[in-house]
Amino acid sequence: MLRVAVVGSGPSGCYTAQSLVQLSPGVHVDVLDRLPCPYGLVRYGVAPDHEKIKSLQSTLRTVLEHERVRFLGGVPVGPGGVPTARLRELYDAVVYCVGAATDRRLGIPGEDLPGSWSATEFVSWYSAHPDAADDGFLSGARSAVVVGVGNVAVDVTRMLVRGAAELRGTDMPQAALDALAAGRVTDVHMVGRRGPSQARFTTKELRELGSLPDTAVVVDPAELALDPAYRDPSGLPAPQRRNVEVLRGWAEGPRREAARRIRLRFFLRPVELLADGAHVGAVRFERTAPDGHGGVTGTGRHEEIGAELVLRSVGYRGVPLEGLPFDDVTGTVPHRAGRVLRDGAVAPGEYVAGWIKRGPTGVIGTNRPCAKETVTSLLADVAAMEHREASADPLDALRAEGVEPVEWAGWRAIERAEAELGASLGRSVVKLPDWVSLLAAARTADG
Repeated sequence: MLRVAVVGSGPSGCYTAQSLVQLSPGVHVDVLDRLPCPYGLVRYGVAPDHEKIKSLQSTLRTVLEHERVRFLGGVPVGPGGVPTARLRELYDAVVYCVGAATDRRLGIPGEDLPGSWSATEFVSWYSAHPDAADDGFLSGARSAVVVGVGNVAVDVTRMLVRGAAELRGTDMPQAALDALAAGRVTDVHMVGRRGPSQARFTTKELRELGSLPDTAVVVDPAELALDPAYRDPSGLPAPQRRNVEVLRGWAEGPRREAARRIRLRFFLRPVELLADGAHVGAVRFERTAPDGHGGVTGTGRHEEIGAELVLRSVGYRGVPLEGLPFDDVTGTVPHRAGRVLRDGAVAPGEYVAGWIKRGPTGVIGTNRPCAKETVTSLLADVAAMEHREASADPLDALRAEGVEPVEWAGWRAIERAEAELGASLGRSVVKLPDWVSLLAAARTADG
């Protein structure tokens, strides 16, 4: 019997577990997660109104319900939890699928002013992540600036202007729903430092902005025209060409009156967040221009956009996990085909998959071939592994050391509690938003 620990229960962790049990009939997998709930960013990163993407949970559920896969939630790995060295003692192999847990910063003056947040923090709040805190994102805000032009930027922009009636049918926590319903944001500026042909959002996400009730999308054709590919996008790859065509339609189409406006801006680079008293009050941008090599250069011309709320959405970044090597430049664990490298040499029995392996790139489905590559490496190494006693269950050892994981029955109890909460509020399923309520619900599985 081969016992493997997979650290992380998001898509990369679940696809790793799936490949392991599919490719080896003798493997048993424990999927460990710091949180008591599985699915990672599918639960805590996908926008609540994107039901189709969230339905991927049913696929991941099938993996975690496999007879040779065991979910162990509420088990932190690293400082304050199970040391990585201890995992190596308990399992034949460990695969780290811990994602990219933090966001990239802008690195400009004023970034830490009250009212300035990462999009990750905002998403965690409306997705009911138990570590999230509501420090009044929307308090007093009428204008917001979202720095970034990827899908996460589109998501947070959409959430800022969506009506409560449209979100009531989602699993958004009640406190976030109430705050968004009471919000007074009327203008959202989504700003990119490069041009429309280089934006990272998908056309499907982009088009959704144009279908929001009582919301107008405003694009300046003169600003779009700064992009050499704007007038003739025929040479662009299909996704970028479609984006440009959608933006052109908004820029050149009729203007309409609406209660809220989404303003898409390009060729503006943030250089400073300006204070209004003790709070952010505006963002100062420098106008950029294409440099002819796919990048941009500063022009020395500046513009200020007033905003009481600033959300930066310029990418995720991996963080070091104590006991594992880490490349500070790439924000990843050094590896060779998924095998962890220590000082350039393969570390026996240690592997990585997902964003901590390749960086925060690709879509959810990209994790499947990534996981399969890692599992192929792992299974090729089996003959050289020092196998543990087949009768020794790592869970017994973990419990003896004070670890009390939330097993699958506990997660199912959380699901029931969220369904009951939704019913009591006249809604569908509503997420439990904090550690206390999640763990209390999980404990009812033993009652």
